[in-house]
Amino acid sequence: MAETTSITPPSQSHKHTNRLASEHSPYLLQHAHNPVNWYPWTEEAFEEARKRDVPIFLSIGYSTCHWCHVMEVESFENEVVAKLLNDWFVSIKVDREERPDVDKVYMTYVQSLYGGGGWPLSVFLSPDLKPLMGGTYFPPDDNHGRPGFKTVLRKVKEAWESNRDVLVKSGAFAIEQLSEALSASAQSNRLSEGLPQIALNECANQLAESYDPEFGGFGTSPKFPRPVEIQLMLYQAKKLEENGKKAEAEEFLKMVCFSLQCMARGGIHDHIGGGFHRYSVDECWHVPHFEKMLYDQGQIANVYMDAFSITKDASYLCVVRDILDYLKRDMIGPDGEIFSAEDADSAESEGATRKKEGAFYVWTANEVEDVVKEHATLFKDHYYIKPLGNCDLSTVSDPHNEFKDKNVLIERKSPSSMASKLGMPVEKYLDILGTCRQKLFDVRSKRPKPHLDDKVIVSWNGLVISSLARASKILKGEHEGTKFNFPVVGVDPNEYMDVAKKAVSFIRRQLYNEQTHRLQHSFRKGPSKAPGFLDDYAFLISGLLDVYEFGGEDELFLDREGGGYFNTPGEDPSVLLRVKEDYDGAEPSGNSVSAINLVRLASLVSGKKSDFYRQNAEHLLAVFEARLKNMAMAVPLMCCAADMLSVPSRKQVVLVGHKSSVQFEGMLVAAHASYEPNRTVIHIDSTDTAEVEFWDENNANINLMAKSNFKEDKVVALVCQNFTCSPPVTEPSSLEALLLSQKKPPSTVM
Repeated sequence: MAETTSITPPSQSHKHTNRLASEHSPYLLQHAHNPVNWYPWTEEAFEEARKRDVPIFLSIGYSTCHWCHVMEVESFENEVVAKLLNDWFVSIKVDREERPDVDKVYMTYVQSLYGGGGWPLSVFLSPDLKPLMGGTYFPPDDNHGRPGFKTVLRKVKEAWESNRDVLVKSGAFAIEQLSEALSASAQSNRLSEGLPQIALNECANQLAESYDPEFGGFGTSPKFPRPVEIQLMLYQAKKLEENGKKAEAEEFLKMVCFSLQCMARGGIHDHIGGGFHRYSVDECWHVPHFEKMLYDQGQIANVYMDAFSITKDASYLCVVRDILDYLKRDMIGPDGEIFSAEDADSAESEGATRKKEGAFYVWTANEVEDVVKEHATLFKDHYYIKPLGNCDLSTVSDPHNEFKDKNVLIERKSPSSMASKLGMPVEKYLDILGTCRQKLFDVRSKRPKPHLDDKVIVSWNGLVISSLARASKILKGEHEGTKFNFPVVGVDPNEYMDVAKKAVSFIRRQLYNEQTHRLQHSFRKGPSKAPGFLDDYAFLISGLLDVYEFGGEDELFLDREGGGYFNTPGEDPSVLLRVKEDYDGAEPSGNSVSAINLVRLASLVSGKKSDFYRQNAEHLLAVFEARLKNMAMAVPLMCCAADMLSVPSRKQVVLVGHKSSVQFEGMLVAAHASYEPNRTVIHIDSTDTAEVEFWDENNANINLMAKSNFKEDKVVALVCQNFTCSPPVTEPSSLEALLLSQKKPPSTVM
């Protein structure tokens, strides 16, 4: 967390300009004026390496990556290092968010070789793009037995000149081995009997063993939110409850709820502006790595909504609004597109020549006192603000004393206990906190802002489209008259659906080809050259299902013979590996999401189409049988997908009536009021000719139900499962009661 990136005033002329200056990627543009003669990932660069007969130095990162900034300042802005790179190598820069396919190939290589990876990713390649050696961040000089970047460059040059054949053969062999391992085919068309339940139980139990009862979360520092783990624990709690194992279900639910509470109270949560930072460097969710990533916001909002749907504790919805209001305010473009990320680093003051991590977000005690004035004592006590700084809750919070005298806001006690101590009504206490946060936000807004990566990535937009669409329904479960405090705005939940639809519209206009039914991966000043990848299709389809629109088949990515989905279309010869990704990490695996999409689609349609989707889901999951058997904890969402597919019959909620009516909105809210991951909601207006034709073609049973139950002045709901439907109901409360077939799990208080 050291001081990092240099700042070039707009008016300053540049001593160096390289080929990256004509690119659109914010990350590549950050390096456009390095003395390194950078190329983008193009045939021109490969041809130059072949012509000069020199290795390629490939550097992969992203615009909000802290250690990428550090390596730029230390090495890529250094004239001596630049000369070595320019004389001995062809240097290529890749934005991993723009070309995740290229990143995946060489990250997989580095991880398999050294057991770990990260960004910046630094890999040396032969002119035909085979890896020779690699690593991540290299310091500029030798230090504590670790070779510096200049030493590494010299050693690679010497090895290339004296031992080239061995190097090249080694790289080619590594790619062959990885290609074989990562594109393994299914041995059968479906998973072994009982494996979905075994994998689900194994993953849940392993997560429970890693649970931190003191600070919440799974594992220790650094702590990442990893929402897929929360999703699995909630899914398993639901299954246990249904099977009569209430004590176990309650235990799992308590783990999840306490973890979400600790995250919301911690410094990983931006209390002043809303949203969540990337991860916490300590075990107590206090001092974060300050970048904000779009994919985190969408997933985290979704798991807080799930927690509310189970517990009915409205404080979870307050966090959801906090996240989505941050996105609405700071991350939405003029045409509805949703931007990618905000940097961790920014200048401490106007005119500063260096950026520092967290500068935008941290406060001294004096700054807080000057802003909130008469409420300073209350506010400082609430957020653990101290004159000498508060990054002292863990030995790993600030080991190098970089936040001396600085404070990262964290709530260590509940508002109710603090208000009680002051003899003050809780509502008044919360009002004061909200007023103080608004004042601090106004002051913070005048600080130099972190860099905004305004690239639009389809997959990440898909994750947020899902959360926005879900919020438009689930937030209607708030008590009437609920009071909101800054940074929560308190908008009508329908506004979130409007934001989701605008994002979908942007993607359709700018990144979707109506003739070929293909996506482009990203957009900045125009569509990127990179095609849509598996995650783009999977996450967008998931989002579209949540806003009841359907975005075309993801057939392009199906490996028809081997099963499973490759992460790339396989059309770019410069990408040496096609990987069948299964790891559910910071982002869920595209294969896990695709499997769930297929299960959902199979429940919407009937006959051969339904069979087609189910068979594809079965074959997809069969590819990952070994992973589910041996490393279930690495694939929590895939464990859920496998169990969903094994459920004999999903619950279907069919709503019949005019969609523009107030009654329809009420019934739609009721249909989504409870937590039920194995539920499909279908709605039809039998007076709409286009809808009737759609259902005639895809599921004629829906039309039959609509014709039998349509009422001009009411919306009718039916709940169907195992080929049997309930008697029709016309009141939201009746529908909610019908859907609560089991007793609600125990509620918890945030």
